[in-house]
Amino acid sequence: MDHLSSLLSGIRAEGSVFSHALLTVPWTIRFADDVPLTMIGVLRGGGTLLLPDGTERVVGAGVTALVRGPEPFHLADHPTTVRSPHAAYEIVCSTPNDEDPAQELGGVRWGADAKEATALIVGAYRASGHRHERLLRALPPVLVVEGDAEVCAWLETAAVYAARQSAGSQALMDRLLDWALVCTLRTWFDRAGADAPCWYRGLADPVLGPALQSFHDQPAGAWTVASLAARSGVSRALFAKRFTQLMGRPPLAYLTECRLDEAAALLTDTDLSIAQIARSVGYADAFGFSAAFKRHKGLSPSVFRATTTTAAPGAPRPR
Repeated sequence: MDHLSSLLSGIRAEGSVFSHALLTVPWTIRFADDVPLTMIGVLRGGGTLLLPDGTERVVGAGVTALVRGPEPFHLADHPTTVRSPHAAYEIVCSTPNDEDPAQELGGVRWGADAKEATALIVGAYRASGHRHERLLRALPPVLVVEGDAEVCAWLETAAVYAARQSAGSQALMDRLLDWALVCTLRTWFDRAGADAPCWYRGLADPVLGPALQSFHDQPAGAWTVASLAARSGVSRALFAKRFTQLMGRPPLAYLTECRLDEAAALLTDTDLSIAQIARSVGYADAFGFSAAFKRHKGLSPSVFRATTTTAAPGAPRPR
């Protein structure tokens, strides 16, 4: 599994909503799912995203926005609307007791076909573990990716089809949003240049890519700078210099960080013993692993496990 796929493996859309909102200016829509990540695809119409930290981003037709949570945020016809009388609505994808998330809210007509409607696809992404946290740390509070008319038309057609099917419609919508999340992230990373995560830039680099892919395929391997350089077909000195320049840290520091991030996910998401986790991330014994983990994370593995909770409902509790 490639590194981006691994980071995305623990985060999935839940209760995505396809909605055509017939809104009379002035209006706001509040997004209140309390989730790590929310996606808004603007198929038609648009407005301004208003984040809790004061960030404002204009989004129009063809734009896909990813907003880091878990704080609620707004989409408004204009930034000043929230400070004056207006029609206020709310979208909640993940409603309690399996209620229908696409219900009519505050008189808004959801699912209308009028050309003047603001058409949105909204997905709330919940985490089934902690593996995704490294991905979220690499993202800004909101990222915006411009789309094109053909993609929007296809996405709207697919969403309309999914929404009208009674059997499996929600699952189909959620998987559609999972696909859209991967496409949006890859597009943003490709366009972000130096602002993209170092691991993404490294995997795309012709020199570092082969070595990084080998490491992420086998994180428990006895990797050294020399063995990584050999995978890339360059000298040890050239590899180490290029790695530090592009990744912002020496090779072995990066390997340690990745191994301990993986260990943290395994501690909270599985019932593997500390010794088993140590071996799975490349440490010969639990003592050396525990010392490295505490040095980098500030807590011993056992204390870290005790102070976190399993993210997946029904998963075995760690021991």
